[in-house]
Amino acid sequence: MVSQSSSVLAFDLGASSGRAIVGRLDSETGQVTIEEIHRFSNDPVKVGNHLHWDILRLFHEIKQGILQTKHLGYTDIESLAIDSWAVDFGLLAANGELLGNPYHYRDHQTDGVMEKVIDIVGREKLYAKTGLQFLQFNSIFQLYAIKERNPALLEQADTLLMIPDLLRYFLTEEKHSEYTNATTTQLLNATTQTWDSELLEKLALPGDLLLTPVLSGTRVGALTKEICEELDVAAIPVIAVGEHDTASAVVAVPALEEDFAFLSCGTWSLLGTETKEPVLSEQALAWNFTNEGGVYGTNRLLKNIMGLWLIQECKRTWDKEGKNSSFAELVKLAEKAMPFQSFIDPDDDMFLNPVHMPKQVQQYCRDTNQAIPQTEGEIIRCVMESLALKYRFILERTEQLSGKSFKGLHIVGGGIQNELLCQFTSNATQREVWAGPVEGSALGNLVVQWIALGYIANLREARKLIRNSFPVKTYIPEDRAGWQEAYVTFCQVASRLTVK
Repeated sequence: MVSQSSSVLAFDLGASSGRAIVGRLDSETGQVTIEEIHRFSNDPVKVGNHLHWDILRLFHEIKQGILQTKHLGYTDIESLAIDSWAVDFGLLAANGELLGNPYHYRDHQTDGVMEKVIDIVGREKLYAKTGLQFLQFNSIFQLYAIKERNPALLEQADTLLMIPDLLRYFLTEEKHSEYTNATTTQLLNATTQTWDSELLEKLALPGDLLLTPVLSGTRVGALTKEICEELDVAAIPVIAVGEHDTASAVVAVPALEEDFAFLSCGTWSLLGTETKEPVLSEQALAWNFTNEGGVYGTNRLLKNIMGLWLIQECKRTWDKEGKNSSFAELVKLAEKAMPFQSFIDPDDDMFLNPVHMPKQVQQYCRDTNQAIPQTEGEIIRCVMESLALKYRFILERTEQLSGKSFKGLHIVGGGIQNELLCQFTSNATQREVWAGPVEGSALGNLVVQWIALGYIANLREARKLIRNSFPVKTYIPEDRAGWQEAYVTFCQVASRLTVK
């Protein structure tokens, strides 16, 4: 499998932080080791009524990561790659300059836009074409919002680049669109795997902004002469990996079986399975599942779940109030709280971007005539139990849509550090949970680079390599009767689940 040792560099950007990680593939041990070189916050910036990504700060931090890699003695980096969250993009003018800071997916410019687009195209037709879950912040709705609100911006634009594409362009001065991220826009046809010209024409959106996507594993340039001189580094090749971080995370699922269910657990939770083809059935549309392109010809049938954002926002609110509990302390408080007192639907729109998340949790419970959680521990317990129960709900629907049966659930990503949530998930799903590795997206990024460089043969071999290199913790279901009763109550309380 491995003819020699190799070092590559992954930049993994999440909605709250980013990191630069060096991966080392050792020819003697046949294992991967990783070292975090640089970590930085990713803080959205509100200007007036709009929320933006600080894209130039992110580019600066990427350059700092390259610099730190050199300072730490990694002079043999063979390539680098970037993965990030989906849907958001930047617009370039004809001269290659950026036209403003990219909008954040939680910006309110898309409020009400999804309904307008559905009225024009039709819900069934839009799903049949793209196979994508309807979320108000999808790229198609962002682009249509700009067309309505600021058409002059689109008139000035020459190229649309998703966030990793844009940062790669800053590094290489080469413009490329990567396939897995392109599939999250709701503008790419799921069957033809090309931009849907009929859809673009119907919405009067400028299709000439969109570049033909390249497949994951494609070399897409090298560091520019200017960056090499600025940082005093070599012209490191840049590779387009599975640039949607979920695509990279699923690459890193250490599954030895062909059919498996995964949960990529972070700010967002994404639960689903790999399929050979998109699932575009009436039931998939009714349940609002998504089909996203994966690496090497795979399709990800999955559902977005609000995830740890709920806990992060509770903590942020309490920090502003001077309480300053750590995440670990909040989990301990939740562990001590009384179980099964109240539940929320984590995906209710009221939790998308509230001013005060704890009050929103309380309001949901009030509106559904449940006990209202009062303390930090009670609120966090309510959120965590609800997440675990929602995971069961989506896992069972994934089985029905895919025609597969899963004896357990693989969880990857930073969320596995919350061991109580992992145990709750095992309890709720009443199946084994296999948690690990933590750095799922970064590892998927790294191994696709090694496949592109010829060190690893294929995706199956990459997953075996990860399984042999990183620990996986197994959780066994507990209190089956109590969690079964809780699931029935949860489904009654979260009544909107029946129509999503």
